[in-house]
Amino acid sequence: MGVLLVILYALTIPAANWLIGHVGTVCIPNGPCLIPVFPSLMAPSGVLMIGAALVLRDLVQRRYGKWTSIGCILIGAALSFAVAPPGLALASASAFLFSEFVDFAIYTPIAERSFPLAILLSCSAGALADSALFLWLAFGSLTFIGGQFVGKLYAAIAYLGVRGVIKLESNYNREFSRR
Repeated sequence: MGVLLVILYALTIPAANWLIGHVGTVCIPNGPCLIPVFPSLMAPSGVLMIGAALVLRDLVQRRYGKWTSIGCILIGAALSFAVAPPGLALASASAFLFSEFVDFAIYTPIAERSFPLAILLSCSAGALADSALFLWLAFGSLTFIGGQFVGKLYAAIAYLGVRGVIKLESNYNREFSRR
């Protein structure tokens, strides 16, 4: 399972770049393909992959340590050039590197005290940093920043919810097996 986390994390950026150009309910000519993330709120379709990247980075660091996480950040940024036009890839790689290091800087000191809080705070900061920098560099506008931020936070919230259900189920099964 651990190696799969590393692979998935490294592939989130090229997947996000591919989605931006190919998948959405609306595709703007010479711009991104968009998806709805909330009523009246749209975001470039790669937003869901970046939300996953923010959570996966935290999980990779928790399992393999800081240096593996940093290596994955660099690999993910480099891979983005394989699937996107150079301008989009540069914007994506720049935003990814910056936001993942913001995520890293916040997650690291908090994780030992509270893993769920570390995920929520680091993903929030990383999502905001990635959204602002990517949108500005790729499209020269912050038009979709609200949608970007909301879409990325879905991944963190979904992970925390799934983690809570799994933990409750595990505790229930342990308690039930004692009877």
